[in-house]
Order: sequence, then C-alpha cells, then structure tokens
Amino acid sequence: MDQDKRPPRIDAALLRGLTQPRLTRRAMLRAAGAGAGVAGVSALLAACGVSGTNQENENKAPTPGFWDSQKKAGLLNFANWPLYMDVEKVGGKETHPTLDQFTKETGIKVNYKEVIESNDTFLGKILPSLRAGQDTGWDLIVITNGPPLSRLLRQKFLIELDQSKLPNFSKNAGAAFKERDYDPGNKYTIPWQGGMTGIAYNPKFTKRELTSFEDLFDPKFKGKIGMFGDVNDAPNLTLAGLGIDPAKSTEADWKRAAAKLTEQRDKGLVRKYFDNSGEAQALASGDVWVSMAYSGDVFQLNAEKGREELKFIVPKEGAMLWTDNMCIPVKAQHPLDAITYMDYVYRPEVAGALAAYITYVTPVPAAKQAIEAEAAKASGEDKASLEDAAKSPFVFPKESDLANTHSYRELTPEEEKTWNRLFQPIFQS
Repeated sequence: MDQDKRPPRIDAALLRGLTQPRLTRRAMLRAAGAGAGVAGVSALLAACGVSGTNQENENKAPTPGFWDSQKKAGLLNFANWPLYMDVEKVGGKETHPTLDQFTKETGIKVNYKEVIESNDTFLGKILPSLRAGQDTGWDLIVITNGPPLSRLLRQKFLIELDQSKLPNFSKNAGAAFKERDYDPGNKYTIPWQGGMTGIAYNPKFTKRELTSFEDLFDPKFKGKIGMFGDVNDAPNLTLAGLGIDPAKSTEADWKRAAAKLTEQRDKGLVRKYFDNSGEAQALASGDVWVSMAYSGDVFQLNAEKGREELKFIVPKEGAMLWTDNMCIPVKAQHPLDAITYMDYVYRPEVAGALAAYITYVTPVPAAKQAIEAEAAKASGEDKASLEDAAKSPFVFPKESDLANTHSYRELTPEEEKTWNRLFQPIFQS
C-alpha cells in the first residue's frame, strides 16, 4: 500500500495489555498439557493419527496460474495460538484492534480463533482433511518451524505464496527472518513472531557474568543448572554449543551432543529439566542459578518484577532462533484474503502494535520506531510499557545477536527416529 494513503495510526491505548499479567505462549503449552514430555506427545500423536510418518503421502500442489484466478471473498478464517494477538476491552467486550483495522481497510471480516495449543494436536485435527484433499476450514494457520511444519511442507499441504502480493514483507522483514533453512525463499511461509532459545541466569547467585554455553557445565553451579528436557531445544542448542551448525549436523554430531548432555546429567550438574516453561520463575527464586531459557519468558518476568532481575544472553557459541509461521493450507477457501492479511502485519505500525503486546521477537525491525512514536504521545503506564518494549533486546535483538543464531535441524522421518533414540533416554531416565 502507498505509504501516504495509509489510514490513521493505531492508537497506543490498544497496547495496554502489555501491563496486564499474562501467561507466555510457552506457558500456555504447558497449561494445555502439550509440554508433558516426549512420551506424552507421542501418545497424543498416535491418538491423533499423526505418528505414522511412513503413511505420509503427497498432495497435489496448486496448478500454475492459481493466484491469477483468486478473488477477494471478504472473509478470512484464521487459526492462531492463545495470547498471540493484541487485545483491548471496549465496553466490557474484548476486541483485537489490529484485526478491526484490517477489516476497516479491506472489507475482509476475520473469523479469528485461538485454537492452536500445540503444533501436533492441531495437525492431528487438520491432517485428515488435507489427506482427503478437502478444505480444513482454515485459510490461515500459524505453525512453529520444526517437525510439524516440515511435515506440511514435505507433503505439499501448503499453498505456494505469490511473492508479488507480499510487498510489505519484502520491504520490511528483517534479514534473519528471510531465507530460513526450513523454507528457502519463503515460498510457503512467512514468520508471525519469533524468539530465541539461549541462556538466562540470576547474577545475584552466579556472582559473575556468563557468556558461554559451557557455563551450563560449570561444576561451580552443580545442582543449580536448569535444562529443557525436550528433543528439540536441548539437542540443537548443544550442537551450537559444540561449534556445530545444527541445521547441517550429521549423525556423528548428534552422538557428540548426546554424550555431552549425558555427561552433564551423570555428574549431577542439572537441578531440573523443564518442560519448556517455568525456567524464569525457578531462576528468580534461586531454585536454579543458570538455565536454558526463552527470551520472551525472561522479558515478561523482568517486566512483572519491574526490574532487570534476570539476564538473558546469546552465548558466544550461538543461540537458536525459532519462528511461528503464517501459512495457507491447500484447499483453503479464501487464499487471497489470507495473503492480504499476511502482508498487512508487515507494516511497521501494525507490527509494532503486535510486538508491544506479544513481547516476543518481531520480524519487522522498523516496528521499533513505530512503538517509539506511540510512546512519545502516550503517558503513564502506557508510555512506560511502550518505552520498555521499544528498548528491549528481547523484542528487538541486536543485529549481532541475530547474526549469531542458528536454525533447528530439519529431520527426515528416518533421521527423526535416530535423533529421538539418541536424545530421548537422556531426559527420561
């Protein structure tokens, strides 16, 4: 859209949700039981009929000229995660201002539902329709990079995007959010929000600054170290810590990483394996002094405390960058409406409104200036919240930090079996 023809800016009042206590998206996973561990997830997948990777089949990709024949329908069915959209209460009713603005500008009504509580359970619901060549009921979905998204890509269950319809993405997306290993050229996905998996610590207890992945193995912190007990974050961050690019790692590299984690466990260094949430609270209480952590979790806890109680670092060996990604499932009824919205959220003022509420890493660097402009006009708690978000390295990481992040290893079905055989026993015994 022509910059000069944009509608009035989004008011800062819609960002008030930032000051309200909220669960993190990862905490929501735990609350939903999705973080119950590998065994629990496997059982859930089996119940959903998702575990049979050997049953994978390929769907026919849309024919050439697909986008030329699409017309705006005026309706978008959008499936997203809980607490992943800006909120404002008007007259006791909860609204989503950026969605309302989108409808006002385009005439496209959004049927927005926060129905995704884990990638695998959501896929369990939509895969039968996809396999049958039927509409899932959703025009736009948000899936985290990793095995579930790889499965959708491998089976050609996503519509290839028309890049000419994504000018804001092309212009405003940060370099780290383009050309991701799991989807070169952003042919099928563009990021919604992201986050970093690195190391957090409480300087009150460590008594020194931490800079390295090896700090998770320091005998001085024996019994006070926290790790994620999963087969995604922990193995990939360990590969990075060993100086290996996780995305290009081999089976021999995986064995080295598994041996490193096993040695850490057997020496009694680990106080607790977290199921992808709760690490920030444990660090604040002193139950652990240093831990693997998500950047957004640390930001939110510090915001709740009103001070920078915990430190989050990208270790010198590198951290992991994960993204939740917008994509359009095949047979979607309103793909043009979906791609119109995908591009809309890459306008800086819209991205700023979303980032200030969600407080994970935004894929739009220019959102920082948009938030600062709103902060300059705000007052009281709104002003303080906006200023905190604009200067936060958790929402706007330094370019040097982003340049030192890695992508997760994409696994084939056969590789996934080997990977799980190596890493699952470490956390289950």
